[in-house]
Amino acid sequence: MIMEKRDKQRMLIIRLSALGDVAMTIPAIYSLARQYPELDIDVLTRPFFGRLFINKPDNVNIIAADFKGEYKGVRGTLRLLRRLGRLRPDYVADLHNVLRAWIIDNYFRIRGTRVEMVDKMRADRGELFKTGRPQQPFVERYADVFRRLGYPIKLDFESLFDKEKPGGIPFNPQHPAIGIAPFARYYNKTYPAEIMQQLIDMLIADGYNLYLFGGRGEEAEKLDNWAKERENCHSLAGKYALENEIALMGAMDAMISMDSSNQHMAALAGTPVISIWGSTTPACGFLAYRQNSGNAISLGLSCQPCSVGGASECPKGHFDCMRKLSPEVIAKKVREIVPQK
Repeated sequence: MIMEKRDKQRMLIIRLSALGDVAMTIPAIYSLARQYPELDIDVLTRPFFGRLFINKPDNVNIIAADFKGEYKGVRGTLRLLRRLGRLRPDYVADLHNVLRAWIIDNYFRIRGTRVEMVDKMRADRGELFKTGRPQQPFVERYADVFRRLGYPIKLDFESLFDKEKPGGIPFNPQHPAIGIAPFARYYNKTYPAEIMQQLIDMLIADGYNLYLFGGRGEEAEKLDNWAKERENCHSLAGKYALENEIALMGAMDAMISMDSSNQHMAALAGTPVISIWGSTTPACGFLAYRQNSGNAISLGLSCQPCSVGGASECPKGHFDCMRKLSPEVIAKKVREIVPQK
C-alpha cells in the first residue's frame, strides 16, 4: 500500500481525564501549537473536558470521545481506533498513561507510528512519601513528551483570554474580588467547612468581595446557604457554563482553591492562586501552571504528603494537615497578594 505523502506532520495527543489533569495539558499543548504552526494537532479527550480548550490555536482540533455512548465497550473501542487510524498521525503523545490509552498506543505502534507517553514517576513515590522530595511538575512532564517526539518547546502560554478583550464574563465583579473554590474530589484534600467559613468571615470583615465557585447539586446548595448568610458574598456554583466560570476566575484579583481542578482553571485564566494543601503537597507535581510556590499553603507536617491524588480519609485519623491550618494564615496571604483598599 502506497501512503499518500503529506506536507504537514500530524500529532495525536491523548488525555482522557480528569478535569484538572486535562487543564494542565493546555499550557504545553498551546505552546506546542503556536511554536509549530505547521503541525496539525488532534487532542483526544472526553466531550466535557474539550470545553476547556477556549480560544485554541487554529492547528488544534478536539476529538471528543464519549466512552459511555458511541465508544462504550469493546465494539466502541474498535470504532474509536478505526476513527483515529484514519487520521494517520505521524506521532502519538500519550499524556495519560492508563489502560485505555495503552490500547490506542499499541494500535499505533503496530502501524509503525512513533509513540511517547508521560512519565508518572510511580517508582519514585516511595521516596516522595518518605522525604517529601519534589517530583517534576506535570506541565513540564507533558512538555517533555513533545520534546522526546522531536518538538522541543518553551512553555510560554499565558492565558486562555486576551486581557484587553477577555470575553465570556457574564457580569463584572466588585473589587477587590476574591474567588473561593472550597471543594475537592477527596475528603483529605478539602479544608474543613467550619474553618473555611471562618476564613470567609475574616475576608468579608477585611472589605473583600467574595465569589464562591463549586459544582451543581449539593455543592451549589451549600454555597448558596453560605452566601445568603453573609453580605458581599456571592455563590456562582451551578449558575454558569464552564467557559463562563473560567472567565469569571480570570476576573478575580485572586483565587483561593484546594488542590483541585479549580486551581488549574484559574491559572489558565492568568489569576494568582492561593492553594491549600492537605494530604497532597506541591511536591506531588500538581502545583498549577506558573503559580508562585510561596502562595501554596501547607503545614509541612512529617506525614505530608500521604497520597498523590487524594483519598477518602486521613490514614492517621487526625487530619492535622487541614484542621491545624489556621484561617488567619490564609487571610494574611490574601492581604499580601490583594492589598485592602
